This record gives sequence, C-alpha cells and structure tokens, in this order.
Amino acid sequence: MSGKVLVLDDDPDACGLMEAALSGRGYTVRAETRARDALDKVGAEDFDVVLTDLQLDDMDGLAVCERILGVRPDLPVIVVTGHASLEAAIAAMRAGAHDFVTKPIDLELLGITVDRAVQHHKLRAEVKRLRDEVDEARGFEKLLGQSTAMKRVFDVITRVALTDATVLVTGESGTGKELVARAIHERSNRREGPFVAINCAAVPATLLESELFGHARGAFTDAKAARKGLFLEADNGTLFLDEIGEMPLEMQVKLLRALQERTVRAVGGNTESPFNARVIAATNRDLETEVHEKRFREDLYYRINVVTVHVPPLREREGDVPLLAQRFLERFAARHGKHVVGISAPAAAKLVAYHWPGNVRELENSVERAVALTQFDHINVEDLPERIRAHRPDTMVMMPETAEELVTVEELERRYLLHVLKVVNGNKSRAARILGYDRRTLYRKLERMEAEGQTTGVRRQSSPPDDRGGGITPPGRDRDYEDRDLGMPEREPPSQPAWARPPSSPGTYVPPSSASGYGGAPSGGMPSGGMPSGNGHGGNGHSHVDDAARASVLLVDDDADARDLLEMLLAREGFSVRTAGSVKEALAVGDVDVVVTDLALPDGSGEDVAQGLAGTPAIALTSRDQRANDEVFNASLARPVPPDRLAAEIRKLLDVSPG
Repeated sequence: MSGKVLVLDDDPDACGLMEAALSGRGYTVRAETRARDALDKVGAEDFDVVLTDLQLDDMDGLAVCERILGVRPDLPVIVVTGHASLEAAIAAMRAGAHDFVTKPIDLELLGITVDRAVQHHKLRAEVKRLRDEVDEARGFEKLLGQSTAMKRVFDVITRVALTDATVLVTGESGTGKELVARAIHERSNRREGPFVAINCAAVPATLLESELFGHARGAFTDAKAARKGLFLEADNGTLFLDEIGEMPLEMQVKLLRALQERTVRAVGGNTESPFNARVIAATNRDLETEVHEKRFREDLYYRINVVTVHVPPLREREGDVPLLAQRFLERFAARHGKHVVGISAPAAAKLVAYHWPGNVRELENSVERAVALTQFDHINVEDLPERIRAHRPDTMVMMPETAEELVTVEELERRYLLHVLKVVNGNKSRAARILGYDRRTLYRKLERMEAEGQTTGVRRQSSPPDDRGGGITPPGRDRDYEDRDLGMPEREPPSQPAWARPPSSPGTYVPPSSASGYGGAPSGGMPSGGMPSGNGHGGNGHSHVDDAARASVLLVDDDADARDLLEMLLAREGFSVRTAGSVKEALAVGDVDVVVTDLALPDGSGEDVAQGLAGTPAIALTSRDQRANDEVFNASLARPVPPDRLAAEIRKLLDVSPG
C-alpha cells in the first residue's frame, strides 16, 4: 500500500512505534510530537490520512481534528485514544474523525484501519476528478471558446451556478444566450431537475399568462382540462424566459408578483401554488433603455437582474471563429454523411476577417451551407456565402501600398470613428473629445451609419434624452442633450478637450494648481480665472462645468446593490455616472469631474481613491462609526444618503445648477 501519513503523538516512543509499523507497510510517514507543528505540515503538504492522539500537551486531540477538517475537509483523521469508552468514540466521530483506534495499539489493526482510510481518501479524490470532468463536459459542451471574453463568461457561470440567484443573460441575437442558461443549469444543484424554456416573443400575449401560470378547467374557451404552467413544470429545475424584453407590460406586473411571492395562480383559479424553480431570463434588448423609455418595468428589471452574464458578440471573441467553425463542420459532416475534414487556409482567413453581425448563429448557418456545397474534403473560399467572400475587413491602413486597399475619405472616417469607439470601450463622451466632435455630431453620425445598415457595435439610446425631466437616464450611459430643445444654437466642435481650454472660457473645467497638494490654489492666492480654490474643507479641489450633462461622477462602493441604486438616482439627476467596486478599479477609470466613495473598500479605503485621484473633488460616504478626513475629502455624507442631498453636494463642488 502506498500513501502519505502524518502521525501526531506527544509520546516519542508511541510516535516512533506507529511510524515504524506504517513505514513497513509501504507508507511515507511524517511524525510530529507537537500539534502546532503537525497543523503547519497539513497546511503545507498533501497527506492521505492523519493519525492523532486524543491526549496532547499543547492542544486537545479533538480540537486538532476540527482544525484539520476546517482546512482539508476531505482528509481522513484517525483518532488514537487510551480511553476505550463509547463516549470517547462518539466525541471523536462528532468532531469529524474518520475512525478511531484504542491503546494499547494493535499494530496490525492500526495498519488495516489506515489502509481503509487511505483507500477511502483516494476513492473520493477520483470521484471528484471524474465528476469535475463530467461537469466540465456537460456544462460547456456546446458553449465553446478560448478567448478572454468567453473565459470571463465561463468564470461567471461557474461562480453563479451553485447559487439560486436569478440571472439575466444579455447579448446580441445569435450569441448563444440559451446555451449559457443551459450551462448554468447543468452545473447547478438543480441539474437533475427539468430545464424548461419559453420564448416570450413567440407566444401571443393572450396566451402567455396561461403558458407560464397554467389555467383551470373552463377558464376560457377550449380549456377543457386544467393545465399547470411552466413555473410548476420547472419545479426543482430551471425556467428560462428567453426574450423577456418582448413581454407585454401587463404581463410584466404578474411576473413580478410571481417572482416576489414565489407563488403562481392559474388563469381562472382561486388558489396560489408555490413553485421551486430557478429563473434565468435573457434578452437582446438594452433593458436599461427600455426602462428609460417606459417599455419595461423598472422594478421587474431589478428583480431579474441579480446577476448579469453578458455574452460577447462573435466579433469580440478573437480566435474563437476557427474553433467554432471546426466544431460545426464536424457536426454537419456527420449529419449530412459527407467526408469533409477541414477548412482551407484562405477560407479560414475569410471567416476570421468577417464581422459576423448574426454572431454564432450566422457562423453555424454559413458552415452548414459550405459543408453541403463543397465537392472536396475541405471547405474552400468558393463554398462560402457571397457576403463573406466579398467582405473587406475594416483594418486601418493609413498609407496603403496597393490600389485595392485605397478607400474614400468617408469610409476612412467611418473606420477611424469605430476604431476610436472600440479603444475607449464605447464611451461616447471620450470618443467625441478624441475625434474633435461634440457629442450630438457623434450621435448623428452613428445614427446615419445604423440607418444605412452599417453595424456599429455601439449600444445607444434610440435618441438622446430630453433635458426637461421625465424618466431616468440608464445607469452607466452617456447623457446627451439636444441643443435645439434648449433653444440654443448647436455647439461647434471644440478645438481642444474641455479640460485643456483656458480657464477664462465659460463653462469649462478648471484643474487645481499642482502647488496646492490635493487641489485648490497656492496659499494666499486664487486659481487663474478667478475661481475659488476650494470649499473650506481642504480636500481635493474645486471645479466648474456648465451643466450636469457634462459632469462625470465616479461612484465607488463594493456593495453592488447600494452602488446600483445611487447610480440610478444620480443618473436621474442628469449626471454621467461611472462605477467601481474597489480602489484598483477606481484608479483605472480615468478622468472624472467628481468622485463619491465609500470609506471601506475591499482592497483599501476611500482615502486611497481620493488621494490617487488628486485634484478631483471627493465626497465620502460614511457609516455611523466612521469619520471622513477633512484634509482629503471636500464633503462627507452619512448613510443612508438622501439622493437630493448628494446631488446638491456634487453640484456645489462643480458649480452647476440643477438640470
């Protein structure tokens, strides 16, 4: 028998006797006479079994057992006791011991007991390995990808699967949102239960309630028998609500109540029936915009959006196209009985260069077509659809060497605009500054491109929100204003970014003087342009913008629920809000006009954020037992934070009036 055994006994003779006996049976043995040394070894090395005496000088043997199992719950612990009593045995087993032996030690019996424990440990390890392999294959069998974007999706799936949290899967049409939902189900504790799916857009509104909740006999014409709905059919399993953004508003109210109460009432029924199903929803719509435009209930949005899994479009999954194409080729070659084994290099290059507006579904369709048409054992360029063969990639060739690479100035502008948006992660305010446009001009160009059928890959509102109130600006999105709505002439594109213009220009940001440490003017003076240097709190300085639409706020809080709520409320007040959950994330955001931060963060404190963004006005959010440093923060507010008070403090720091 082979294995590694740790022996713990403060009697050196007993320790040596057990070590010799087990070494003679082929085990590698480590012997210790002090409990603390033994615990250190358990934390540093892998063992198959631990033998510990109940009576130790520096620690109780049962406590040692509990400590070991707290670190290595799968490690068998055998307790050695000189008290051959039922009470000692029961105490050892309750502490988590795998088995026990009594003194005086029968070395043969000890060897047999250790043999059984080692076999048990190795068997459990093998079962776990096989189960992990099965879960890996079953959970991600059809959801393929090796790109960084997909690895992030796999990580979120793995972490959320073993919980019962409601999940919202977002992504463009054809990205594989249902595959994500199935992967979550297959890796969850509900894997043995049913996976029930319904496309909310495919069921008429008049029948959707009956489909979800069921109906009683005679509830409507042709209801000749009672029928339970999908919520009850998915009991102990998962209910997948695809395209939930298409659900009618009157049905959203009933769905919200069902999710809140965890009960459903059949159409025409008089009683409530509890259900035990996990709900996963999916949409290709921007639900934040739908909420803003009153087409989706805000309370339902926050109810289903506990955890979001965003499935990236295929154009953002660099390197995944060949992997997916080969898998589809193998499937369709087997289905159609054709001997097709691969894709030629030129055809693969065409597939990689194409932008895939229909995502994985379009790729799957294209490969099936190519397998059906090819006359060879490889897919060639001529087997691909015309749109893929004729596609010209949007690469930025500034000084082309061949006539084929030359493009019009309009096309060059379009490509560069999309390139800038990609680099700044879709931040339209930042992109407009880089391009030298005002934001309205950028919106018009994007709208024109969309109208001409060109895919921009940029999520946007159907139109910039009006500045005169009503609704909310979706959190995390740029807020823009139509100058004509305000009775003002349209702004010309600025020749410089706002932060670089001279302080004398009206409505611009005035950076604090570097001579003042965390902001403000040098002692005894004022910043150029006559702006006041601070607010009397010390802190990070003082800035000025012309309206809330230009004011960017960084909100830092590791409590996602509290952060989302404040983000929504600040967006409603007209601010452009960016968020972070840690010091590291906050310092990576870049330039903002004001920072609002919780004092306690997982990797530091709010002071680290304020000092790392020196020169940016900072507001601290405190609890009852916290006090903000007046030398670091311009202001502090105690939780719970009144939204109007927070907005007023931000406006005071930025010298803007309410929008």
